[in-house]
Amino acid sequence: MTASDLVSPFKKLSRRNILMFLAILGPGIITANVDNDAGGITTYSLAGAQYGYSLLWMLIPTTISLVVVQEMCARMGAVTGKGLSDLIRESFGLRTTFYIMIALFLTNLGNTISEFAGIAAGMEIFGVSKFISVPIAAVLVWLLIVKGSYRIVERVFLVACVIYLAYPLAALSADVPWLEVAKASVTPSFRADGGYVAMMIGLVGTTIAPWMQFYQQAAVVEKGITAEKYGYTRLDVIFGCLFAVAVALFIMVSCAASIFGQGLPIETAADAAKALEPLVGKYASGLFAVGLINASLFAAGVLPLSTAYYICEAMGWELGIDKDFRKAPQFFWLFTISIVIGALTILLPGMPLLAVMYVSQVINGVVLPFVLILMLLLINDKRLMGKFVNGPVFNTVAWVTVAGLIGLTALMTLDTIVPGAIASMVKLVTG
Repeated sequence: MTASDLVSPFKKLSRRNILMFLAILGPGIITANVDNDAGGITTYSLAGAQYGYSLLWMLIPTTISLVVVQEMCARMGAVTGKGLSDLIRESFGLRTTFYIMIALFLTNLGNTISEFAGIAAGMEIFGVSKFISVPIAAVLVWLLIVKGSYRIVERVFLVACVIYLAYPLAALSADVPWLEVAKASVTPSFRADGGYVAMMIGLVGTTIAPWMQFYQQAAVVEKGITAEKYGYTRLDVIFGCLFAVAVALFIMVSCAASIFGQGLPIETAADAAKALEPLVGKYASGLFAVGLINASLFAAGVLPLSTAYYICEAMGWELGIDKDFRKAPQFFWLFTISIVIGALTILLPGMPLLAVMYVSQVINGVVLPFVLILMLLLINDKRLMGKFVNGPVFNTVAWVTVAGLIGLTALMTLDTIVPGAIASMVKLVTG
């Protein structure tokens, strides 16, 4: 890929270029910001509340990885005109595709469940039972996707991104030691314990979730973006990623200043709402609930949608929001089944809502390396990408991300298994 292919939108700031960018705007911003969903808000809140500012440094390498990964997806979609599942099936065969689809379906189902957990947790702050809020939310999300068009859905999702501005305002209103925040942001720290390592994996998994790559590429293809217009999409991706991580930063800072700083526990969504008290005082719980519900509804539409996209692509079935049940039955049934299972699971008695939202993000981080490996093999295939193959910098960032996540997963697994095995042996020996 040459420099001119990448910077064409920046050569001249004209009315035409601005209008072109606004027309293409959507896939990058939506995909990145959907990840500030129930699981994302929960993970960032827990990271700040439990570990203070010590994990802020993770956001810099994670941002670089996020931009690289999402840019690769958008580029593959624009150059090939095909979704990621399509390319995996054509290049690696049905067996590999089948196993990847099963893993992604289960992972995404866990994420969808976490979105309905977010809706339930948010509405419980207002005193509304999950047995009322979850079914209503499921029906609303289903109607938006099934009865709407891609243009309507995209506009709804873009408007929903605005609610995230509450967190920067909350952080700026709190008594935050910004010099300490700046230092923590550039000073790596590490603890060799399972909880800390799991949180590191969760932070990466909630920021660069596996479903994002499939949705991003499918959205670029469905919007008809080609290689000639790719420079605008690249800008869309970068802007979306930076906005999403900025929101994550402010969530972590808000919770570190307002919860960790006071040594408060965080066991429910209402506890996490304390991070917004510096901004709105007694209205903090209500504002947090609105943000959590908004983010959850936002993602409860996109996540099942991404499941339907990548499975239909992999199987060669008809897909697309602009179609209907008659033209794309598998697409809409997959979407519907994900919504139904996600909602019904949260209605089970005693479901730990905060734990569901957090654990789903750790699982994202564990699964992500396998998706990235396939992506790297595809994007470096000159038969597919021609001059748009990866350069050495992008390859290095992506491979380091893969190696880092595999290493962290191994550490987390050892920390979980080894102490238990040692305890069992001690008990056996001592009787």
